[in-house]
Amino acid sequence: MRKITTMIDREVSCEPADSAISELVLPYDTRKKSRFKAQTASGETLGVMLPRGQVLRGGDVLADADGAQVRIVAAMEPVSWVQGGTPQTLARAAYHLGNRHMPLQVGENWLCYQHDHVLDDMVRGLGLQVSIVEAAFEPEEGAYAAHSQAHAQSHTHRSENTHGHSH
Repeated sequence: MRKITTMIDREVSCEPADSAISELVLPYDTRKKSRFKAQTASGETLGVMLPRGQVLRGGDVLADADGAQVRIVAAMEPVSWVQGGTPQTLARAAYHLGNRHMPLQVGENWLCYQHDHVLDDMVRGLGLQVSIVEAAFEPEEGAYAAHSQAHAQSHTHRSENTHGHSH
């Protein structure tokens, strides 16, 4: 089994775009893990072992120790697609979904989250339309995503230092 241990810069790949690079089609629940086994589209089993704290996105390119690359493809999966109402109503829905720590994809005049019938009912209760569709789910990374590694390494708590967030 080939081990994948490096993420190549999201903007740049060492391989030309038309090369025969392997593809790894993954749902969001797998792409948010740092260690997992998966099979490429061609059937090769890979062991992915990346540093913690990063979420793989469709288009990301990973590499093994020899430099062989694999491109991540966001899998089509059932999601709840929210539309309608006013910008304020969509903002209220985003607030309530975020309050439940739901990963959320935000677009112009729409929201998207992993399908959940209980949440669908809540959102409909706010006056919005919910459709269940198959789509590549690419939620917001969160406000602390860009510096989560440095924050986790440099932020320590003493027992007398209590404040209103958790890690």
